[in-house]
Amino acid sequence: MGNTGRFVWYELMTSDPAGAKAFYQAVVGWTVQDWEKKQDGMPEYAMWVAGERPVGGVMLLAEEAKAMGAPTHWLAHVAVEDVDATLARAKELGGGVVFGPEDIPEVGRFAILRDPQGAVISAFKPADPASDAPSGKGTIGWNELNTTDAVAAQKFYVALLGFEPTESMDMGPEFGSYLMWKSGGVSKGGISSMAKAQGFPPSWLYYITVDDLDAALQITKARGGQVLNGPMDVPGGDRVAQCLDPQGGAFALHENAKS
Repeated sequence: MGNTGRFVWYELMTSDPAGAKAFYQAVVGWTVQDWEKKQDGMPEYAMWVAGERPVGGVMLLAEEAKAMGAPTHWLAHVAVEDVDATLARAKELGGGVVFGPEDIPEVGRFAILRDPQGAVISAFKPADPASDAPSGKGTIGWNELNTTDAVAAQKFYVALLGFEPTESMDMGPEFGSYLMWKSGGVSKGGISSMAKAQGFPPSWLYYITVDDLDAALQITKARGGQVLNGPMDVPGGDRVAQCLDPQGGAFALHENAKS
């Protein structure tokens, strides 16, 4: 599968980029850097930087997306060897194409896909094949799909992006099994049927690593965000919480277990 399945970039499409920049800088400690490769006619774009490493970007939610009902949301770009072949395979597996494929000069080629249950993700072939998302404080370390059929969704992503199933965790009769997976030999995320149980559209949720979860949650609320669930302990001693930013974008926070 080569580089396929690596989560390499995370973008926030928001109704208020300036407000989002101030919020996430305060909550997770990111700095913001304007993108120097911007081409004429392209929307304003800035990068989230954790320490000295860019981890993603932020831009204004496109009017076309708003017209289709898209809210403020995070989008992950997952590396593939061939975007067009991935699109064709996604359709064979019951998925669809939301946007693209499109080339970004000096960056790569991408397309936004919808899986069979309706969650959205980007297939991306980076111009630099060595590019990868960094790890550590301020980075996204866990990728969680909340959907209506976890088993079917897992089969789709195994076939399309080479996810490697690992263990599962019983979340009780209401929520069913939480199916975990790895990519490149490293645990990267989980899939649940939470969307079906709670009646919301299938979507991906991304967990940002922070040193002090309680402090980050206090800032989240003070800066106009909401804490939807948590803080709570998860297996292994880590702690997590699920939140909304002031523009309604869903995100999560993750504090590693203290050694």
